[in-house]
Amino acid sequence: MLAPSILSADFSNMGRDIRFIAENGGDLIHVDVMDGSFVPDITFGAKMVRDIRPLTELPLDVHLMVTDPDRFIEDFAEAGSDYITIHMESLVHVNRSIQKIKDLGKKAGISIVPSTPVSLIEEILPMVDLVLIMTVNPGFGGQKMIPSCLNKIKKLDEIKKANSYNYLISVDGGVNTSNSAEVRDAGADILISGSAFFSASDPANAAEIMKGILK
Repeated sequence: MLAPSILSADFSNMGRDIRFIAENGGDLIHVDVMDGSFVPDITFGAKMVRDIRPLTELPLDVHLMVTDPDRFIEDFAEAGSDYITIHMESLVHVNRSIQKIKDLGKKAGISIVPSTPVSLIEEILPMVDLVLIMTVNPGFGGQKMIPSCLNKIKKLDEIKKANSYNYLISVDGGVNTSNSAEVRDAGADILISGSAFFSASDPANAAEIMKGILK
């Protein structure tokens, strides 16, 4: 599956770009929420999700890159998120936060930055619906993928198969048509792409390549 990130959309034409994602092969819409503290940049809040929710039937995949995600989970759930992903590095009582997301009727995700090993999230893998592996240091679009992060994807795929877990493996950071096959082969279920999708000369074709429909 492909989840284009609206971080690379034109904020002045968000409605147009939401429709553009659906028309050009997107399966989910990835919403990067940044607070200027956990990551350097600032993007948008729950109002963005609330405003774009009526514009699409695609699932909204919300990634909370914030220092205190517990403050925002309920707001983003009420706004219309389908997936809410929080960072292992930003919480102490992760199990409680994951359960809060699920109690609100949403799919719960956990994410780790490139410097965090998979071992730190193994205890909560039975609880989550999605694991998001950051393959760049979060905060800015257009970065190159850190190749060693592919090993984390492989490890998560092995754990999932060995234990019959049901989480999806999502990958964010530097994913493009040149490396998408390698990312999928490592075990990724969802490829998040920003500039590689929106800036492509033929976004529909790029989407099919990244999803493995075209070689």
